[in-house]
Amino acid sequence: MFKQLSLFDKWIQENNDLVNQWTEQERRKDASSQAQCQNKLRWFLSEFQKLSSKIQGVPAHADHTHLDLTVVYNVCVYAVALSQFSEAEVLLVQTTERALQMSGCDPAPPDPPVFWRTVVKALENSAFRLCILHLFSLQWAILLATCRFNTIKELQVELSSLCEILCAEVCNNGRSEATGKSPDIPQMVMDPRGLTELLKICTFIAQGAENLSEGRTAGVLSDLHRASSLPAPRVLVAYTHLLSGLCLAQMSRPQMALQCYRKALETDSRCLCALYQSMLSYRHQGNTQAEIQALHLLHSMLLLPPAPKPAQTGNHLLSSSLLLRSSSLSGLLSVPSAHSVLHTLALKCVLHGRVSEGVEHYLDLLAALHSEEQHKVEAGSNPLPRLPELYLQAGAALLMARRPADCMALCDEVISVTLELLPQTLVLEEPDDSPEGETGTVCIKGLSSGGEKMWTLFWAAAAYLLQGHCYTHLKDWKQAVTHYTRCINLLVKVRCKKKGSQPQIPSADMIDKQGTDVYILQRLKVLSLSGRGISFAQTDQLKEALRDLHLSLQAFPECVGAGLWCGDVLWRLGRRQEATACWEKTWSLTVQPSVESLPLYLHEPQSGPLLDSTELRCRMQDPAPT
Repeated sequence: MFKQLSLFDKWIQENNDLVNQWTEQERRKDASSQAQCQNKLRWFLSEFQKLSSKIQGVPAHADHTHLDLTVVYNVCVYAVALSQFSEAEVLLVQTTERALQMSGCDPAPPDPPVFWRTVVKALENSAFRLCILHLFSLQWAILLATCRFNTIKELQVELSSLCEILCAEVCNNGRSEATGKSPDIPQMVMDPRGLTELLKICTFIAQGAENLSEGRTAGVLSDLHRASSLPAPRVLVAYTHLLSGLCLAQMSRPQMALQCYRKALETDSRCLCALYQSMLSYRHQGNTQAEIQALHLLHSMLLLPPAPKPAQTGNHLLSSSLLLRSSSLSGLLSVPSAHSVLHTLALKCVLHGRVSEGVEHYLDLLAALHSEEQHKVEAGSNPLPRLPELYLQAGAALLMARRPADCMALCDEVISVTLELLPQTLVLEEPDDSPEGETGTVCIKGLSSGGEKMWTLFWAAAAYLLQGHCYTHLKDWKQAVTHYTRCINLLVKVRCKKKGSQPQIPSADMIDKQGTDVYILQRLKVLSLSGRGISFAQTDQLKEALRDLHLSLQAFPECVGAGLWCGDVLWRLGRRQEATACWEKTWSLTVQPSVESLPLYLHEPQSGPLLDSTELRCRMQDPAPT
């Protein structure tokens, strides 16, 4: 008997020494790599497992079972921290079954909700009640980390009771604190009460995210409001405000949603997802200037160094990031990269009258990309365009800012990397498996590398187009005609092929919608024909000008620049009635098609020779020459 007690005391001491050793290591806050931290966790897991094996090797009695349950709790904490969820769950069940056997209870059914409901009820008056509830809290952690929300919902009553009992345990007799001081009581490496507080708010957050992702808003706001008042790290409280805002946004209450996003940022200034959602809300409301301001702030915060880790607490072994692993929540918390945000900011500034500012953002983006080893397409909801595309967008912005020389320099870079890769011919072929309702959509199927060949040709053509615009801005009409012609010569290499027909030159009736390959092809062709026609008009080559402008209008009648210049050429040729009809038709296009979703280089140029509609109307009022 004496030997057994001595061995029992030795095991308690061994358990407590391991707990104290972990606590001391954490108190020192040594800077450790992720690999070092994982190795440390594995070592402690191994040591506690060895101790657990020794304890289970002798006949059990009440005190012995209490020690067994505590050591298994410590083992499972480390197993869960290492994401060994199935191993921890098996050990929890096996240990709980031993406690049932010690108490003379019948075995519990294997189904997890029924098992734990049965165990909690069967042992509610036993000496092992608190130890079993501690193990139950770890089962809750495993269910949450493995996103088994239906099981958590089935155990909702038992989990609520668990929280109340553990809170009362501390408030009434301070037992949790006492276990950390008395050498006669086996210590736990993690305070169960603190764990359940963490689990409670994490469960509200995870279930709220799941409901919102599936479009269910009923009851979510009230649950999140309750969660926001729970004791928890600031980052988790901020998440409750963020999710409340997302819920209100789904309920079409954008102003209240913005207030919740603001609360999230006030709670945790590094809650970037709240700032990102604010930006999206401004965009949805059409408040462009507020959207741009939010993009500015978001980009600045993304460039800040990572926030220092908060002071360690008793819950650090099982962190919120370990427990909140659902794809629904990850999607709601996702934020684009700094490069993607800067690209969006640059584009928004250019499209909404802040061209000089947008140009600087484009140049900053290109400089940032060049400072890296190589350009990579970024993952996330808003990946960056390819590098030649970015060059062309920046070039178009520079041209809008009246910097044609800089625009031409960027276009030269695009041409230099694409010229040798250009195909001799290219076929845009309708796919064999077009879904119903999309049979008019034409996609790329090139002669060798498909889409890559197409984009190489489009980029080179767009570079020549922008250079043509630059020369019109500089009034070098001969060079403008040369570069517009180079653009056209590339585009005529492309043929479109529908099922059962031969390849043919693309026509206006093949265009399905903005953004398709044929639309981009035709848009490039229209702008180059229009630009060349205007350049011919400047050198009095009126027949050539009229030909190109007519071709441009046949493909896109809504091309305002081509319409006005076509009327001007007709007027100069003495065909005044036709000129008047052309102008009036152009002015009748009161609703212009949206081009905001198109790349900047596909917009009509705002520099170079422009016609004043007021002057044209005055010209129409003049009497015809005798």
